[in-house]
Order: sequence, then C-alpha cells, then structure tokens
Amino acid sequence: MLNDHFKASSANLKKWKRIFRGVSASTLTILLAAGIITSHEDLAFSRENTEQVSSQVQTLEPEALSNEEQKIVDTVNQASEAVVSIANLQNVGSQLDPYSQYQSNNYFMPEEENRNLQPVGEGSGVIYRIDGDQAYIVTNHHVIEGAEALEVQLKNGETLDAELIGSDSLSDLAVLKMDSAGIEKALEFADSDKIQVGQTAIAIGSPLGSDFATSVTKGIVSGLNRSVPVDTDGDMTPDWDMNLLQTDAAISPGNSGGALINSAGQLIGINSSKLSARGVEGMGFAIPTNDVVDIVSQLEENGEVIRPVLGIRYTSLDRIHPDYRTEVMGLDQEELNGAFVMEVVPESSADKAGIEKYDLITALDGEEIEGTADLKQKLYKYRVGDKINVTIRRKSEEKEIEVNLDAAIEEENIQSTTPLEPLQPESEENENSLF
Repeated sequence: MLNDHFKASSANLKKWKRIFRGVSASTLTILLAAGIITSHEDLAFSRENTEQVSSQVQTLEPEALSNEEQKIVDTVNQASEAVVSIANLQNVGSQLDPYSQYQSNNYFMPEEENRNLQPVGEGSGVIYRIDGDQAYIVTNHHVIEGAEALEVQLKNGETLDAELIGSDSLSDLAVLKMDSAGIEKALEFADSDKIQVGQTAIAIGSPLGSDFATSVTKGIVSGLNRSVPVDTDGDMTPDWDMNLLQTDAAISPGNSGGALINSAGQLIGINSSKLSARGVEGMGFAIPTNDVVDIVSQLEENGEVIRPVLGIRYTSLDRIHPDYRTEVMGLDQEELNGAFVMEVVPESSADKAGIEKYDLITALDGEEIEGTADLKQKLYKYRVGDKINVTIRRKSEEKEIEVNLDAAIEEENIQSTTPLEPLQPESEENENSLF
C-alpha cells in the first residue's frame, strides 16, 4: 500500500515537472513575442507595433507667439548680443613652484611667463559703450578681483583679451575694455529711479560659467531700494549697506555682472547677488543703473572712485562702556545712534574743522546717523570739496561744525574693529585716560 502511494506520488511529481516545464516554455515564448528577448521574427513584430503607434503620434506646427511673447523673444535676442562671459585668469602655480618668481622676473624661460594662467572663476559682463576701436564692459568687482589676465567670450563663442580700466570694491563694480571689431550691440541705461515694482525683469548671463552663456530667466522687479549689509574689509563684520533692486528672476553663480533688463531691452541693473538660505527662493539683487552710471563714469576717468573722507577712526556707541554713555555723555542706556570718534587724523578734514577724539557724530546736514555703516552711506553722497554741517555730541553738549571735505584718501576714514577696553567716566584721578 505504501509502495502504491509512493508510486502515485512519484507519478504526480513527474506530472507537475512536465507542467512546470510547459509553463516555462510558454512563458519564454511570451517574453520572446513581447520583444524582451528578441529574435528576427520577434523584432519584426516589435517594429511593426512601434510603427503603428508612431503613426498615431504626430508633431504639429507650434501656434504663433502672442505679440507679448514675440516682443520678449526679439528683445532677448538683441540684448544678449551685448552680454558676455568673463574668465578671471590667475597664475595657479605661482605659490607652488619655487622657481616661479624667477620665471616671472624673466631670469629664465621668459616666454613661459604666463604658462600657468588658468581660469579660477567666471562671471558675466555687459557691453555698455562702443567708442571707435574700443568696447567698454561693466561687471562686478568680485568677478575680476585678483585677476592677472581677463578673457571675454562673446555670444558667438569668440574669445577676446580684455583690459581692466578700474574697479571699486565698495560698489562692487568694475570696467573693462577690449577690441570692438565685430561688436555692434551695446545696452542703453534706463533711469532706475523710474523703475516700478511689478514690471518685467529679465536676467541674462552665464550661470555656472560660459558653458551656459547668455542664459535667460524672466521675472519681475520685486522691490526697490533694498538695503543689503555687506562686509567690504574682510573682517566678517558688515560695514556697508548696498542699495539694490530685488528681483525674482533666477540668478545663479556666474550671473554676477550680467544684465537685468526691462521689456524694452534697456539695462535696469547689474546682477550682483542672491539670498541663499533654507526656505528662501527667488530673491536676487542687482545694482541699479543710476548707481552704475555714476561709478562707471568715475572708473573710466580715474580708474578708481574718489570719495570724500572726514579723517577719523570711529566705532559704534554700543562698544563704549554704559557708565561713560550715561554719566559723561548724559545719554540713556538705550540711545546707541551715532558714530563714536576714537581718533582724528592730523591735518584731516575733521581735524581742521575742530572735531575731537571721543566726539559722537549724530548727523550730517541734519540727516541723523543711525550707526557706523550709516555714516559711510551718508558721507559718500557728497563730493570732495563739498562743505557739510556735522552735528556732534561732545560729552553732554551738542555742537554743529562746518567741515570742508578736502581729503580723498580712503584710509583716513576707518571704522575701528579693534577690541576696546571699556571707556570709564572721567574722574580727578584719571581725567586723561578714559580707557
């Protein structure tokens, strides 16, 4: 009986093996037919099926652009001819090669002096003027900073050498010039004081470098007169507020120095920066054209921007001991506006006018000074040779002093960042030493 059962089980097992082999063969046949594993016959089937599907999907002639779209396309095509890519070339091997100083001084191998010049960064620029055989480009200072040579790539891919005319770190602007042969387009400056929030803003530049040259993004002007704090002296402390346009047109690294134009193709700003933070999107910034025109004119004429100075070293009031502020100056603890004078440069504008050490500058021509960065901001609205009324607080007494801005040396107007010992109230025992 057991043998009969075993024989039956064996027969059933053989039966299922035959069925499994049959299913496997059938499955293989289906796979072959489906084109997963192809033979000549199956491939013919697959192609026939593809041709049948393709015949049902067709491309159509795109609808004509609306008048508004066509205007934007035409504007971009024309304006992009004046937008270039800029390569910052530096001698990358000069700090590693012990013989590089001799090579650069032509002691040997003078013909290979620039053999290590390589691009260390790329940005964008705008051709704003063509004058005879020279074309002038405006870009950002940080695009060309430290460059030993500069190359400009035009929209058509042609690469030209460029010469730096001048740059200004405070405004983050620079001017280059190059041969104008074959260059026909320069962008016009629009009056940025008449720009309105909500109007079209188109950014053209080279995001991530020349591989994406003349890329275009479109948005609107999101805000005007945005005050963005920046660090201009590298001490990690903001000491200047840039006045910028805000746009939601996408701006990426490499767009710096590129064009922000309106729907008429006029330049309204030079793209400069974007706000990068988690959860923040669409906050790009550009230097308004009216500011650009002023700086560019000075860079063309002088190679630098000459600004007036008072001739003082100063700091913020919150770095002064609270007792000195309240007992000597008669201020409330919460009163922190103004710029506190730590030193007066001999023979400077401030010295000649009678400004003294430990004076608190509170206003220029009646405009209140909120802090140290604000002092620079308001002072640099004036020109060398202008006369201004400076309001000061000397201890607890307020005075108004007329100052002739007859100096123009940047180092004479310095915000002090050196850690201070707290100023103490004057006493009979320590009246000559306030630290």
